[in-house]
Amino acid sequence: MKSALVTVCLLTAALVAPLGPAAPDAPAAAATTDACGARVYRAAGGYWSCTFVDNFSGSTLDRTKWIGLDQYGGGDLCVLNNPRTVQVAYGSLRLSVVRAQGTSTPCPLRADGTRGKYAGATVTSYGRWSQQYGRMEARIRVRGTSLPGLHEAFWLWPDVRYGADSPWPASGEMDVMETYSVMPNLSVPFLHYSADSLGPVDGFNTSWSCRAPRGLWHTYTLEWTASRIAIVVDGRTCLVSTDAAPSFRKRMIVSFTQYLGVGSNAYDGRVSLPSTTEVDYVKAWQ
Repeated sequence: MKSALVTVCLLTAALVAPLGPAAPDAPAAAATTDACGARVYRAAGGYWSCTFVDNFSGSTLDRTKWIGLDQYGGGDLCVLNNPRTVQVAYGSLRLSVVRAQGTSTPCPLRADGTRGKYAGATVTSYGRWSQQYGRMEARIRVRGTSLPGLHEAFWLWPDVRYGADSPWPASGEMDVMETYSVMPNLSVPFLHYSADSLGPVDGFNTSWSCRAPRGLWHTYTLEWTASRIAIVVDGRTCLVSTDAAPSFRKRMIVSFTQYLGVGSNAYDGRVSLPSTTEVDYVKAWQ
């Protein structure tokens, strides 16, 4: 029965197929993929156009797209661009926080004579790439634990080549994803601007409903226009801002971090180190 059905379908297709080449003015079929992969449909109609992508498929960080930061830091933490803290391996960007004290890669000496005991990591598109408005997305997995001490982020910051990034927070910052190990089931986005004076307001400048259990892969998406900012986790919209703040009408860079926590999420030694965040890919469209 299956063979007969296939034969009938093929014969039917042959009978209705046009003879000869298509007419010159026949529209070409729209491409189904671009540099970012499968094309993404835009709610307003049409498709988003890929502007930036890194699948971290090599063995080294692409220096045309990213830099790793070296910073003195404060308290027990510094930031190092070092193979111990920043790697591209196994198809992902791997950012780690490690013990620095007593190792061959110590934190830099500060002016006050202190050094951080631990080193975290930041990779950023600073000086390489930025964008104003569009869609940005990253697939990320953080360490699965509910013990205090770990803090990870996927965030946007003003591109200083096109305008000031201070005074903060009026200058603007978009934390698409911030995760804290003492909140093992949530990602907590935050839009930093003048509304910081109100503190965190659920559903306005932050959200406490973006479910993202630690230890699993999650997809974090930002859709950003002059009048609307939406943050989506695994296809579920969990924060929408229509405040249209001027702070977000500018080009911004993308950064990823793996740090230790502070306050109620301060590191107490119970989480083993190194601890690593993995970024499978990052993509942007306009």
